Amino acid sequence: MREKRLNQADLALWRAFTAEIRPLFGHQRPPAPPAPAAAPAPEPPAQRAIAPAALKPAKPLPPPEIRVGEVPGGLDRKRWQALRRGDMRAERTLDLHGRRVAEAHLVFRAFLHRAAAEGVRTVTVVTGKGPQPEGGILQRELPHWLNDPDMRPLVLGAAHPHPTNSGAVNLLLRRRRTNGTAKR
Repeated sequence: MREKRLNQADLALWRAFTAEIRPLFGHQRPPAPPAPAAAPAPEPPAQRAIAPAALKPAKPLPPPEIRVGEVPGGLDRKRWQALRRGDMRAERTLDLHGRRVAEAHLVFRAFLHRAAAEGVRTVTVVTGKGPQPEGGILQRELPHWLNDPDMRPLVLGAAHPHPTNSGAVNLLLRRRRTNGTAKR
Protein backbone atom coordinates (compact mmCIF):
# COMPACT_ATOMS: atom_id res chain seq x y z
CA MET A 1 0.00 0.00 0.00
CA ARG A 2 1.31 3.41 -0.95
CA GLU A 3 2.03 5.93 1.78
CA LYS A 4 -0.05 9.08 1.41
CA ARG A 5 1.70 12.38 1.86
CA LEU A 6 0.12 15.72 2.71
CA ASN A 7 0.48 18.55 0.25
CA GLN A 8 2.02 21.86 1.30
CA ALA A 9 -1.33 23.54 2.03
CA ASP A 10 -2.43 20.68 4.28
CA LEU A 11 0.93 20.65 6.08
CA ALA A 12 0.69 24.40 6.73
CA LEU A 13 -2.85 23.97 8.08
CA TRP A 14 -1.74 21.10 10.33
CA ARG A 15 1.21 23.12 11.67
CA ALA A 16 -1.08 26.06 12.47
CA PHE A 17 -3.48 23.72 14.27
CA THR A 18 -0.79 22.00 16.34
CA ALA A 19 1.32 25.11 17.07
CA GLU A 20 -0.01 25.52 20.63
CA ILE A 21 -0.12 21.82 21.52
CA ARG A 22 2.58 20.69 23.94
CA PRO A 23 4.22 17.35 23.04
CA LEU A 24 4.05 14.44 25.53
CA PHE A 25 6.93 14.01 27.96
CA GLY A 26 9.91 12.49 26.19
CA HIS A 27 8.68 13.43 22.70
CA GLN A 28 9.64 16.36 20.54
CA ARG A 29 7.78 18.21 17.87
CA PRO A 30 8.86 16.99 14.40
CA PRO A 31 11.02 19.46 12.53
CA ALA A 32 9.29 21.78 10.08
CA PRO A 33 9.87 20.87 6.44
CA PRO A 34 11.84 23.35 4.34
CA ALA A 35 9.73 25.97 2.63
CA PRO A 36 9.41 25.34 -1.12
CA ALA A 37 10.91 27.82 -3.55
CA ALA A 38 8.40 30.39 -4.71
CA ALA A 39 7.07 29.49 -8.13
CA PRO A 40 6.58 32.29 -10.63
CA ALA A 41 3.02 33.57 -10.66
CA PRO A 42 1.10 32.21 -13.65
CA GLU A 43 -0.23 34.73 -16.08
CA PRO A 44 -4.01 35.23 -15.92
CA PRO A 45 -5.84 33.69 -18.87
CA ALA A 46 -7.18 36.05 -21.47
CA GLN A 47 -10.65 37.35 -20.66
CA ARG A 48 -13.27 36.16 -23.09
CA ALA A 49 -16.88 37.14 -23.43
CA ILE A 50 -19.32 34.92 -21.55
CA ALA A 51 -22.48 34.08 -23.42
CA PRO A 52 -25.65 35.49 -21.77
CA ALA A 53 -27.17 31.99 -21.69
CA ALA A 54 -24.36 30.83 -19.38
CA LEU A 55 -25.29 33.51 -16.81
CA LYS A 56 -28.89 32.35 -16.40
CA PRO A 57 -29.57 30.33 -13.24
CA ALA A 58 -30.47 26.69 -13.71
CA LYS A 59 -34.15 25.81 -13.73
CA PRO A 60 -35.37 23.95 -10.63
CA LEU A 61 -36.13 20.28 -11.08
CA PRO A 62 -39.78 19.41 -11.68
CA PRO A 63 -41.66 17.76 -8.82
CA PRO A 64 -41.55 13.95 -8.80
CA GLU A 65 -44.07 11.93 -10.80
CA ILE A 66 -47.44 11.43 -9.13
CA ARG A 67 -48.62 7.82 -8.92
CA VAL A 68 -52.02 6.99 -7.49
CA GLY A 69 -51.63 4.85 -4.38
CA GLU A 70 -47.86 5.32 -3.92
CA VAL A 71 -46.35 7.28 -1.04
CA PRO A 72 -44.93 10.55 -2.36
CA GLY A 73 -41.70 12.03 -1.04
CA GLY A 74 -42.13 14.87 1.43
CA LEU A 75 -45.30 13.54 3.03
CA ASP A 76 -45.29 12.12 6.55
CA ARG A 77 -46.70 8.66 7.21
CA LYS A 78 -49.65 9.86 9.32
CA ARG A 79 -50.90 12.27 6.64
CA TRP A 80 -50.40 9.65 3.90
CA GLN A 81 -52.41 7.01 5.80
CA ALA A 82 -55.20 9.51 6.44
CA LEU A 83 -55.32 10.35 2.71
CA ARG A 84 -55.19 6.70 1.68
CA ARG A 85 -57.91 5.61 4.13
CA GLY A 86 -60.17 8.51 3.24
CA ASP A 87 -59.94 10.04 6.74
CA MET A 88 -59.01 13.44 5.31
CA ARG A 89 -62.29 15.10 4.45
CA ALA A 90 -62.30 16.48 0.92
CA GLU A 91 -62.92 20.21 0.76
CA ARG A 92 -64.11 19.96 -2.86
CA THR A 93 -65.39 17.13 -5.05
CA LEU A 94 -65.40 16.84 -8.84
CA ASP A 95 -67.63 14.24 -10.48
CA LEU A 96 -66.57 13.36 -14.04
CA HIS A 97 -69.24 10.68 -14.64
CA GLY A 98 -70.72 10.77 -18.13
CA ARG A 99 -68.16 13.21 -19.60
CA ARG A 100 -66.08 12.61 -22.68
CA VAL A 101 -62.31 12.52 -22.25
CA ALA A 102 -61.54 15.93 -23.78
CA GLU A 103 -64.29 17.68 -21.82
CA ALA A 104 -63.35 15.87 -18.58
CA HIS A 105 -59.70 16.88 -19.01
CA LEU A 106 -60.57 20.57 -19.40
CA VAL A 107 -62.98 20.50 -16.45
CA PHE A 108 -60.39 18.68 -14.30
CA ARG A 109 -57.63 21.18 -15.10
CA ALA A 110 -59.84 24.18 -14.36
CA PHE A 111 -61.10 22.57 -11.14
CA LEU A 112 -57.62 21.79 -9.84
CA HIS A 113 -56.18 25.20 -10.72
CA ARG A 114 -59.12 26.95 -9.05
CA ALA A 115 -58.84 24.77 -5.92
CA ALA A 116 -55.09 25.42 -5.66
CA ALA A 117 -55.59 29.16 -6.11
CA GLU A 118 -58.17 29.17 -3.30
CA GLY A 119 -55.81 27.32 -0.94
CA VAL A 120 -57.80 24.07 -0.82
CA ARG A 121 -55.71 21.15 0.49
CA THR A 122 -57.79 18.03 -0.29
CA VAL A 123 -60.09 17.27 -3.20
CA THR A 124 -61.82 14.15 -4.44
CA VAL A 125 -62.11 13.37 -8.14
CA VAL A 126 -64.74 10.79 -9.07
CA THR A 127 -63.99 9.12 -12.39
CA GLY A 128 -66.27 6.12 -12.03
CA LYS A 129 -65.13 2.51 -12.22
CA GLY A 130 -65.97 1.95 -15.85
CA PRO A 131 -66.24 -1.48 -17.42
CA GLN A 132 -64.31 -4.07 -15.44
CA PRO A 133 -61.60 -5.46 -15.26
CA GLU A 134 -59.53 -2.76 -17.01
CA GLY A 135 -61.56 0.20 -15.73
CA GLY A 136 -62.91 3.21 -17.59
CA ILE A 137 -61.02 5.59 -19.84
CA LEU A 138 -61.22 8.47 -17.33
CA GLN A 139 -59.79 6.25 -14.61
CA ARG A 140 -56.87 5.31 -16.89
CA GLU A 141 -56.28 8.90 -18.03
CA LEU A 142 -56.29 10.58 -14.60
CA PRO A 143 -52.68 9.61 -13.71
CA HIS A 144 -51.52 11.11 -17.03
CA TRP A 145 -53.40 14.32 -16.33
CA LEU A 146 -51.85 14.55 -12.86
CA ASN A 147 -48.39 14.38 -14.41
CA ASP A 148 -48.93 17.15 -16.95
CA PRO A 149 -46.16 19.75 -16.49
CA ASP A 150 -48.60 22.42 -15.26
CA MET A 151 -50.42 20.03 -12.88
CA ARG A 152 -47.48 18.32 -11.13
CA PRO A 153 -46.51 21.37 -9.08
CA LEU A 154 -50.06 21.51 -7.67
CA VAL A 155 -50.46 17.93 -6.42
CA LEU A 156 -48.49 16.36 -3.56
CA GLY A 157 -50.12 12.92 -3.40
CA ALA A 158 -52.98 10.82 -4.78
CA ALA A 159 -54.72 7.76 -3.34
CA HIS A 160 -57.96 5.85 -3.64
CA PRO A 161 -60.05 6.52 -0.51
CA HIS A 162 -60.77 2.81 -0.07
CA PRO A 163 -59.01 -0.27 -1.50
CA THR A 164 -62.18 -1.44 -3.24
CA ASN A 165 -63.15 2.02 -4.57
CA SER A 166 -61.02 2.54 -7.65
CA GLY A 167 -63.55 4.96 -9.12
CA ALA A 168 -62.54 7.88 -6.89
CA VAL A 169 -59.17 9.46 -6.10
CA ASN A 170 -58.32 11.73 -3.17
CA LEU A 171 -55.74 14.37 -4.03
CA LEU A 172 -53.61 16.25 -1.51
CA LEU A 173 -52.65 19.60 -3.00
CA ARG A 174 -49.44 21.42 -2.18
CA ARG A 175 -49.58 24.51 -0.01
CA ARG A 176 -49.41 27.79 -1.85
CA ARG A 177 -46.09 29.57 -1.56
CA THR A 178 -46.09 33.24 -0.67
CA ASN A 179 -42.77 35.11 -0.59
CA GLY A 180 -40.80 31.85 -0.46
CA THR A 181 -42.62 30.38 2.55
CA ALA A 182 -45.53 28.01 2.81
CA LYS A 183 -48.88 29.54 3.74
CA ARG A 184 -50.25 27.97 6.88
